[in-house]
Amino acid sequence: MSGLTQEQRERAAEALWVAERDRDPIGPLTIDYPDIDVVDAYEIQLINIRRRLAEDRLVRGHKVGLSSKAMQEMMGVDEPDYGHLLDDMFVFEDEDVDTSGLCYPRVEVEVGFILGAPLAAPGCNAADVLRATEYVVPAIEIIDSRIRDWKIALCDTIADNASSCRVVLGARATRIDAVDLRTVGATLRRNGTVIATGSTGAVLGNPVTAVAWLANKVHAFGVRLEAGHVVLPGSCTRAFDVAPGDNLRADFDTLGGVSINFK
Repeated sequence: MSGLTQEQRERAAEALWVAERDRDPIGPLTIDYPDIDVVDAYEIQLINIRRRLAEDRLVRGHKVGLSSKAMQEMMGVDEPDYGHLLDDMFVFEDEDVDTSGLCYPRVEVEVGFILGAPLAAPGCNAADVLRATEYVVPAIEIIDSRIRDWKIALCDTIADNASSCRVVLGARATRIDAVDLRTVGATLRRNGTVIATGSTGAVLGNPVTAVAWLANKVHAFGVRLEAGHVVLPGSCTRAFDVAPGDNLRADFDTLGGVSINFK
């Protein structure tokens, strides 16, 4: 049985909604609602997603968070989490992301999966993901937290749509059968200086595994990964703070690169 009443879920969702709208972060939900559990957190997330859909937004994909063992150990969890990617979250490389409308923006280096077919679940496996993926692209995910100072536990970030914010996709598309996604190296540069290196293998050993996990997980909440959806399986490096004037560029060994400017 879940820890919160529906009224408490609605109240928590409203607090996150207002925090994002007003750029006025709130304290952790896990403190205000100590009985909150993972089911509550996903239901809170869905309340605000439905609210966005009622305002004519569209679901264009999903993201996986906490997909590296290091992040799971830090958060004290044994599985990833997920969030929705809406149409207004996607920005082009030649756009400047305005940090004045965000709370605590950070960037993550990811491989974006573009689905050519829906992923059936439950029972989705790696072979299903390989068949359904039309191509992969280099990506930068901009995450943000409506929880003050990133003081989050697992249920905080889930309720906050897995700290989703913006997505930048690179222009080079690569067929998934043309690359071994377990071993692609990645480099992140800020203003031309290397600040991190990593590998796609940090994402559950293989990002394909994370996409299969996602398809099975969202099924339990009545959500399906559809053809045309973008799936972000998790970061190859830790997240890094950004500030106005920064240029961030992610380069992958065999997939090309993607960059974004902040103002």
